[in-house]
Amino acid sequence: MGVLPHCYVRCCKALNKNPNFTKIIHRSFYKNFAKGDDTFISRLKHVYNTKVLPLEKQYLFHEFHLPPLTDQDFDAKPMVLFVGQYSTGKTSMIRYLIEKDYPGIRIGPEPTTDKFMVIMGGDNEQSIPGNALVADPSKNFSDLSRFGNKFLKKLSCGIVNTPLLKSITFVDTPGILSGEKQRAQREYNFNETLNWFAERSDMIVLTFDANKLDISDELKAAIDVLKNHDSKLRIILNKADTIDARSVLRVHGALMWALGKTIHCPEVPRVYIGSFWDQPYKNDVNRIIFNEEENDLFQDMKSLPHNSFISKLDHIGKRANTAIVHAYIMSELKSRVPLLSRIINKSNCQNELINNLENVFAEIQDKNKNLSVGDFPDVENMKVLLKGRDFSSFNTLDKKLINRATNLMDGFNIEMTMNEVEVQSNVIPSINDSSTPFNLKTKGIDEGKFDQRWIVDYYREPFDNIFNNLEKNDGKVVRTAAKEEFLKSKLPNSVLSKIWKLADQDGDGLLDSDEFALAMYLIKIKLEDSELPDSLPEHLIPPSNRNKPINIAS
Repeated sequence: MGVLPHCYVRCCKALNKNPNFTKIIHRSFYKNFAKGDDTFISRLKHVYNTKVLPLEKQYLFHEFHLPPLTDQDFDAKPMVLFVGQYSTGKTSMIRYLIEKDYPGIRIGPEPTTDKFMVIMGGDNEQSIPGNALVADPSKNFSDLSRFGNKFLKKLSCGIVNTPLLKSITFVDTPGILSGEKQRAQREYNFNETLNWFAERSDMIVLTFDANKLDISDELKAAIDVLKNHDSKLRIILNKADTIDARSVLRVHGALMWALGKTIHCPEVPRVYIGSFWDQPYKNDVNRIIFNEEENDLFQDMKSLPHNSFISKLDHIGKRANTAIVHAYIMSELKSRVPLLSRIINKSNCQNELINNLENVFAEIQDKNKNLSVGDFPDVENMKVLLKGRDFSSFNTLDKKLINRATNLMDGFNIEMTMNEVEVQSNVIPSINDSSTPFNLKTKGIDEGKFDQRWIVDYYREPFDNIFNNLEKNDGKVVRTAAKEEFLKSKLPNSVLSKIWKLADQDGDGLLDSDEFALAMYLIKIKLEDSELPDSLPEHLIPPSNRNKPINIAS
């Protein structure tokens, strides 16, 4: 810590006769003068520790719901969870993304990943067994110890020195079994551990093999867990290059139908189609679609470090709402145990309340309209947790704690500057990376960006035929004739006006043959559902005008 200001030191010395007052002054001056790490995450920690954690402790939230958040939970890198049946390409996709093998990797047609594998970044590549992982205070996996040693034997961590893992952590899960294999019982509760990882993940990648879409009982149970986190879910139809173009459409439709019956929500999450590894396509007729789907998914993944700030904020808000509801429940149960019953027939009184817990929840909701039904816990699970508890030991409702947690964001600047996290990866290029012709989109406004020839020349023959038949003045088409031709596109006047400004390079209000061809090309790509730029890209400027001042559309 730096040297404290002279006024702070002088004030503390003058008030050292009153220790309590000195402590207050110390905290106040320290806050104002010795403020250190003032980042988004540090403020979020402060909000949780001062507004949510006291409420959780007061009403035993950690014994009924979730353990308290630690600094490691706040500082953790965003996590991507890979789930799917065996041999659907989960492990191959992770290897493709990190561009190298990781400790413990096994790839094959049979179930090869039989562990939960955490793949993290680090300088010294190594494999860490489950027991050592949960014992490491610098990592946010200590809570996994509650699943017991049988699970920890099936948990491992691989440390890999690769650029992408400096910003993101991956978790590979055991291949979900099907057919006769699913009769083999796992030694731990797979769905509970899966839910633990799903709750803490920023993205969940659910993979399917285009050659086998059967949804086994174990997979259906896993999807039932994951559908509670549908906003994080990304569904992959992998190995789509192994089937022909018509089959891709049929298989995609079959998968959407199957998911519609399993995931009961208004809209089934998007399904990404492709072949997500570094091997040649076996059938590349859908190559363009595969590349676009892969780019969309990986760019979504690349944005996680920045978006995780907002995700953490959202998680604290949801947690606060759950803790508030829990406080009302604990207080209500205490109030319903009469004073005499706390001595006589306490057990019978409490059991009666547990059996009628649904009515207790309904009455709490009726008395407190501000509480959301979705924030109440599962009734049956709560009944189990309440058995054997002494309701008289619960605390009464503390309105100050409730109000503090309710007004969670008071004084918190949500729009404060957050440092952009640079995600480095050769597999996931930057959006504006033009170092190779393979990274940029080559459709729409970007078409022809790497060509030596002006891209409009490839399409201009029919445009020139139209130009030659229109009324001209000094070799340029007159405004009324051009307008009449442009209106045939049925585009709105505002769009056609923008196209005119982009094409009229010299700003004289008339269009020569190059400018007219350019305008018709811009109409063409707009009709193909591409967006128009605010100013004309260099590769679209007619060669005859490239050394002249350019008219910028406004």
